[in-house]
Amino acid sequence: MPEFPNVMPEFPTVMPDFPTVMPEFPKALQTYTAVLAAAVLVATAIAIPTSPMPQWGTIAVLGGLIVFSEQRQVHLPNGAIITPGLMVGVAAIVVSGSAAVLASLVVGIAAGLTLRDLRRGRRGFVVLNAATIALSNLAAAGVAIPLSDRIRTSAAFGVVAAVPIALACASVGALLVAISYWVEERRPIRTGFAQLLTAFPQCVPFALLGVFLGRLYLELGWPVAILFVVPILLARDLFASYLELKAANEATVEMLVRALEAKDRYTAGHAGRVATYSLYIGEEFGFLPWRQERLRVAALMHDIGKLVVPNQLLNKPGKLTADEFARVRLHETVSVEMLRSIDFLAPVAPSASGDHSSYSVTSDRVVEPYIVAVADAFDAMTSTRSYRRALPQDVAFAELRNKAGTQFDPRCVEALINALERRGEVHGAGHERDIEPYETAPPVVGIGSAGLGDLAVEREAHPRAGEVA
Repeated sequence: MPEFPNVMPEFPTVMPDFPTVMPEFPKALQTYTAVLAAAVLVATAIAIPTSPMPQWGTIAVLGGLIVFSEQRQVHLPNGAIITPGLMVGVAAIVVSGSAAVLASLVVGIAAGLTLRDLRRGRRGFVVLNAATIALSNLAAAGVAIPLSDRIRTSAAFGVVAAVPIALACASVGALLVAISYWVEERRPIRTGFAQLLTAFPQCVPFALLGVFLGRLYLELGWPVAILFVVPILLARDLFASYLELKAANEATVEMLVRALEAKDRYTAGHAGRVATYSLYIGEEFGFLPWRQERLRVAALMHDIGKLVVPNQLLNKPGKLTADEFARVRLHETVSVEMLRSIDFLAPVAPSASGDHSSYSVTSDRVVEPYIVAVADAFDAMTSTRSYRRALPQDVAFAELRNKAGTQFDPRCVEALINALERRGEVHGAGHERDIEPYETAPPVVGIGSAGLGDLAVEREAHPRAGEVA
């Protein structure tokens, strides 16, 4: 999956951590940061004479709480961080009512003051994050102010209002960060925005808590601030538990892939490449990160049943007999059963079944098995095996297109070809990496040559599993 630059909007989202040794603030972001900071200053200058003043004592308390929440960051295995600061920001908006414009800006700026950034002298990132958070909170305030009276008087309405408030904050934050990706690395704004906005479901519970605590603050005063500490501390523990579970799941996948590698080095490399090609297709389809992750695991696991297939059959140079072919095909059933027996892998089990991956125009199945089937066939054709050397990429493309609509989903075929061509990647004959050494050099044309070699009746009746028939 792609990594993101060092900018974090103030809502529970997945963003990368900063390396120990920080480079200088990227020059490409300096102008963008200046524009955002100027926007915050202009908004503040306009709000001071035109909007009511908030209760500064209350804002000081909530500002201190949001700074505290930013120090309680949860670090993900990939270096990302998650914070519950949206809860405090929404509470400040609810408490301030019609004066929420200035309150949202001040509390948002405070959220950018993380000790880690300040200690490391990352002033540029401090300004960028503070401006991004302040503008995101301002968007939330814009939604909340017209509803403030009803939010204060009706708990039920406050629950409903929390959704558009969270959406406004998350959308503006995601957009501003996505633009920063484009400014710094020319990453598509649309893709970055879609990926970041997947944090919205995580934002809603924090917004609900913010509405609830804000109403309590209005009724009981500043002592309620103590209650804010509880969800801030619990959020860290809850996310930590989630990360432990996720790490255990990742360890399971890694263990199975290593088992494949120990059995057959080629099979393990094949699984990794199929995962890469599958993610390319998923990106073309605009899959959200959670769906991309599920697709990645499905691709890695699609051949896990080969653990029960003897190596001499997997790498047999000649044709498979009917009995041998039946034994090789057994790996699909084993793959499905193995995946179904592991709870978090059960949803990807259909991708390991040849029956589910066979394309049908009338099928209403999800597209993931078709994606894995196309990626699997492309890598099979563009990789050297014991019974046939790698085919050129243009030949593999032609074969995929020839079988599109019958064996393969045409959408998946074109998505893979478009993704590879746009990236300028070339695979197949003359472009292989880490070729598995064989005692006898495989023939240029032979079994599994995808239409170029021996396509006798026996070959068509007993194609190799995972190969183009």
